Amino acid sequence: MLSCFSQDSSAKQDVNIQFILFPEIGMFSQTVEYALRAVVHLAANSPHAQTTEQIAESTRVPRAYLSKVLQALGRGGIVHSQRGVGGGVALSRAPEALTILEVVNAVEPIQRIRTCPLGLAAHGVRLCPLHKRVDSALALVEEAFGGTTLADVLAEPSPSRPLCDFPIVNAPETATPSERPSKTK
Repeated sequence: MLSCFSQDSSAKQDVNIQFILFPEIGMFSQTVEYALRAVVHLAANSPHAQTTEQIAESTRVPRAYLSKVLQALGRGGIVHSQRGVGGGVALSRAPEALTILEVVNAVEPIQRIRTCPLGLAAHGVRLCPLHKRVDSALALVEEAFGGTTLADVLAEPSPSRPLCDFPIVNAPETATPSERPSKTK
């Protein structure tokens, strides 16, 4: 609970400010985390469709929750589903054409701060220094996510691969030239 005083009166106002913390993933909800895991899995297997079971197993997302996330991604134009033999879920666009921001906004759009979140009439659209900084941080997140495609995430050199619980050992992109597999047969 945050208490504040009005400048024009000594009347005390109690304003309840709640911060939701997601210790395991930071400032985004579990739904956003699950959506990102699912699309990274689909990008890694693109253009081939994957069953919900395959995605759930690879991403460690409960199947029922994943189904709801995939529906939201479908409504957002991120994925499409195919019925029948060889069917499943696939990305609607190539991983090179799909940004992290588009995925996030398909399930839970980033909410920029346009007016005082406390509803203080004196602030209106003039944000206080705190909320200006929070909005600026959100703008940076939008910019970073908007400039990062799924292909970028998969191509980034790293000792660990997305969705794998083991490090890459002597992988072609991280191995020294003498450790790389030969291209001749």
